Amino acid sequence: MNLTKHWASLLDDYVIDLAWSPDGTLLAAASSGGAISIFRPRAVTDGVKDSETRLHELPGHDDGANCIGWAPGSTRLLASGGQDGKVKFWDAGSGQHTATAELGGAWVEHIAWRPAGAGDVAGGGAMSGGAALLAAAAGREVVFLGADAAVRHRCAAAPRTVQVIAWEPAGGMLAAAHFGGVRLWGGDDFALRKELPYNNGIHALVWSPDNRWLVSGNQDRSVHLWIPETGLGLHMSGYENKVTALAFDRAGTWLATGGGQDACVWNCGGPGPEGREPDQLPHPAKVCALAFQHGGHGLLASASEDGSVMLWSLDRNSPLRATVKMPSAATKLAWSPDDRFLAIGSMKGAIYVLSVEP
Repeated sequence: MNLTKHWASLLDDYVIDLAWSPDGTLLAAASSGGAISIFRPRAVTDGVKDSETRLHELPGHDDGANCIGWAPGSTRLLASGGQDGKVKFWDAGSGQHTATAELGGAWVEHIAWRPAGAGDVAGGGAMSGGAALLAAAAGREVVFLGADAAVRHRCAAAPRTVQVIAWEPAGGMLAAAHFGGVRLWGGDDFALRKELPYNNGIHALVWSPDNRWLVSGNQDRSVHLWIPETGLGLHMSGYENKVTALAFDRAGTWLATGGGQDACVWNCGGPGPEGREPDQLPHPAKVCALAFQHGGHGLLASASEDGSVMLWSLDRNSPLRATVKMPSAATKLAWSPDDRFLAIGSMKGAIYVLSVEP
């Protein structure tokens, strides 16, 4: 397995978010300073490496950007959330700002489009259409927006700041976590479906691809799993640090978790992880980011705070496949839709796109 640099670029500040367009032709990168860059990576088949085209640098958010997300099925419609309390919508093809939703004085910390197949944008280059739905978390509120920035629904305020949100893969429910638990909101009627109590802070949320498990990474150095359908909960504690990185593989069998100098990988197949010991994947420093491939060989990419980025095959006796060392720690890892490229955002503003070759 080879990891080679395809190209690199530099933003004006910390890379706070990265996202590939659904067809993999564009890469959006948000700087914590506020600007958003749209890149068109050149294909390896062009015979040119270490190069890219920056199509646009969008003004983003004056007070700083926090998050970005492409509408499912669209190569043009991009949303962003910022410290100005706004969600902005952009045409990535023309580089034009198309609409703004002003949500109030609180920062828009997280946004998430309802997954494809649940009434979202469909069909290649469409800017918008159908029932595209974006969830945004600002302060104690979760707000559902249309692709035209119109407010579809404002949920009842949570007791504390909403710390993270995550759509169920089938698109039926949105999970929104705050200190004290998780609320599940219906994606069609916006009704509160269920509350899952948890008496601590929650830093990460991920659903298994089969919708069975909802998993939180927590301030109290633990990982908690719920089966929302039944309310059953499982708890894994003893991590060295708070858990801020979680990732499921495409089959929903393997759950990778950060929270220390090892990545702990739990087997969630069958009855789940209870009574099983996790695999420990050692790193030179604290794990700061995790991402499984969408398909392909099912590789796990992991990053640690010393700048190391590692690739693992969990079906091998010797799972480590490749390691590269970056000049600074990664802030985000993002696989291209075809899994040929791994994009890495860094604390010093550098973006690296690595080519992954068997």
